[in-house]
Amino acid sequence: MTITRHELRQNKISFLIWTAAICFLLAVCIFLYPEMKGEMDGINDMFSSMGNFSEAFGMDQLSFGTLTGFYAVECGNILGLGGAFFASLCAVSILSKEEKDHTAEFLLTHPLNRIRIVTEKLAAVLLQVILLNLIVYVLAVVSILLTGEPIPWKELTLLHFAYFLVQAELTGICFGVSAFLRRGSIGIGLGIAILTYFLNLIANISDQADFLKYITPFGYADGADIVTSLCLDGTLIAVGMLFGVFGIGLGYWKYGSKDIYS
Repeated sequence: MTITRHELRQNKISFLIWTAAICFLLAVCIFLYPEMKGEMDGINDMFSSMGNFSEAFGMDQLSFGTLTGFYAVECGNILGLGGAFFASLCAVSILSKEEKDHTAEFLLTHPLNRIRIVTEKLAAVLLQVILLNLIVYVLAVVSILLTGEPIPWKELTLLHFAYFLVQAELTGICFGVSAFLRRGSIGIGLGIAILTYFLNLIANISDQADFLKYITPFGYADGADIVTSLCLDGTLIAVGMLFGVFGIGLGYWKYGSKDIYS
């Protein structure tokens, strides 16, 4: 696992910055809830009557006066977007970075076949995504405990697990895209994450666009749906994981056959 360890060391600073940023924003959001709880009734009425805006973020189904409703909307957006950006950025550059940094010649002269190289690089990205989610989940639990609020274990676990699956799917998709790039592109990774996020907003607003939930990973991580139903949509998750697996398979195929320039 030499390549995996190298990738983890190389991306250590970026990982720590993204993890610290998400944890900080999440903790601030949770600590604000007790101060705002008494004023939530008026805010909830206002948000729930804002038409398409309310539907886009699920605020027409949730109550800001409860921790689960507040967490699903406010904290869910922080974790959803922050985690998606991190996973996409890591994955979209992992296979193209050797050509971009002109280190491909050094790497490929070692007695390693390309399948092993791809596997270890994929493992490095997935390990970072898993570790990020574990740290954020523990931080969320500790922060709620410090506020004195009861922990909604089921809702909290389902929300965090759903966002982990979102990041896993985006990792697979961006991993596949990375194999086609020669110079890397942060913009492509961010673009994929942002596009899928807005596709879910469109699906929430319009019933005619409901099919978009089968395209975007955020479709099965909608906080309003999870909190109200207390379950995840297995069909949407299965479709999403197929997209992720297809991306990974595409990455193996393309990287194994492409001409790599040093």
